Amino acid sequence: MNTKYNYSLILGLSFVSFLFLMMLISLVYTPHEANAMNIAARLQAPNVTYWLGTDHFGRDILSRVMIGAQTAFTVGAVSVAIGLACGLVIGTLSGYIGKWVDELFMRATDALLAFPGILLALLLVTIFEPSMFQTMVAIGILSIPSFSRVIRSGVLQHKEAEYVKAAKGIGAGHANIIFKQILPNIAPTIVTTAALNFSAAILIEAALSYLGLGVQPPDPSWGRMLNESQSYLGKAPWYTLAPGIFITLSVLGFNLLSDGIRDIRDKRG
Repeated sequence: MNTKYNYSLILGLSFVSFLFLMMLISLVYTPHEANAMNIAARLQAPNVTYWLGTDHFGRDILSRVMIGAQTAFTVGAVSVAIGLACGLVIGTLSGYIGKWVDELFMRATDALLAFPGILLALLLVTIFEPSMFQTMVAIGILSIPSFSRVIRSGVLQHKEAEYVKAAKGIGAGHANIIFKQILPNIAPTIVTTAALNFSAAILIEAALSYLGLGVQPPDPSWGRMLNESQSYLGKAPWYTLAPGIFITLSVLGFNLLSDGIRDIRDKRG
C-alpha cells in the first residue's frame, strides 16, 4: 500500500491532530471559564454564546470538553509511558536472556492478563482514594503485559539475525546490541502498540470517571460529563453528544493511527 493512500494513517492523524490542537489551545484559552456556574443559563441549546450549549449548572460544554482533552491526553501519555518503561525492561530481558528470567516474567504477565482489564482497574483505583494520579497508575499497570509481549517477541525475532551476529563478531557489548541493533528495528511495532494503548487508556479513564472512580469534580472529564448528562438525555441531548463524540473521535483516531503505522511497517517488512 502506498503511504499516500494510507487512509487509516491520514484519518487517524487528522483526528488525533485536531484533538491535540484543541488540547493545546485549551492551555491558554477557552471560550468561558470551564467551572464557572451560571444557573440562569443552565441547559441552553447550542447558540452563538455557547457553541455546544450548557450543562445543568450553566457551565459551557465546549470549554469543559476542551479541558477534558487535557485530562484524556495526560492520562493517555502517562499511562503509556508507565507501561512502555516497565514493558521495555521486562520484554527485553525476557527475550534477550531467556531461560528462567523469561519464564518468571512471562508467568507474571500471564497472571496480570488473567484479570479483565476494567475490573483490575477498578480494583487498583478503589484500593486508594480515586484521583487522576491513581487512574494513570492503574491504567499504566494494565498496559504492561501488551508492551512486554510485543517487545519480547521482537527481541526473540531479531537477536539471532545476521546483523546481530555480525555485531557480536566485532565485539559489540550486550547494551550496544540491544539499544543500537535490536530495539531500533522493532520501534515501529512498539509505536503501533503505544497508539493502541493510548486509545485504551482514554476509554478506560472515561469509564472510571463515568463510575465516579477516575478524575474527581470539578475537574472536567469526558466520562464524568457523560455520567452527569444521562439524566438530561431527552431534555438536552447536546449535553451527552458532545463528550460522547469526542471520546469516539479520540479512540477511533488512535486506532486508525495504529492501523496506518502497521500498514507502513508491513509494507517495509
